[in-house]
Amino acid sequence: MKKLGVAALAAVGLSGCAIHQNVTPVQVRMEDRVICVIDNPVVRKGFSDGYKRALASKGYEVRTLPTVALITDCAVTSTYNATWRWDLALYMAYAEIRVFSAGKQIGEAKYDATHGSGSMGKFIDADKKVVELVDQLFPGGAGAPVAPTAATAATAASAPQ
Repeated sequence: MKKLGVAALAAVGLSGCAIHQNVTPVQVRMEDRVICVIDNPVVRKGFSDGYKRALASKGYEVRTLPTVALITDCAVTSTYNATWRWDLALYMAYAEIRVFSAGKQIGEAKYDATHGSGSMGKFIDADKKVVELVDQLFPGGAGAPVAPTAATAATAASAPQ
């Protein structure tokens, strides 16, 4: 009976050391390949740069908007937040990326290691985590750019200059 009590206590204690990740992918077809990202100067620059690189690698054109921009300033807008903590080393404790279209949220990705104090799994490569979140948030990406056909190339070549 004593062993069962110790096991139950350990299970309860470790359940508070969980790391959570939840992604609601963007499921609407985005007509535009442009995603406007509202700058968040409180977040480490490396996160912002990594997020924009990950979007670009999925085929999106990224435009940075000032902090005071509204989520309705572009057809598709994104906000982000991230925090770091120290526990033997600096680690990304929390990240959130939200995507909006016409002022309505159409996708969200959250990574939360704020309750992972006893877990060594919190010591992740933040850049790789951002790429993972973006891959899950935009599973199809922007697709390949439309290549000009022979007809459109001929039309463009014969157009008056």
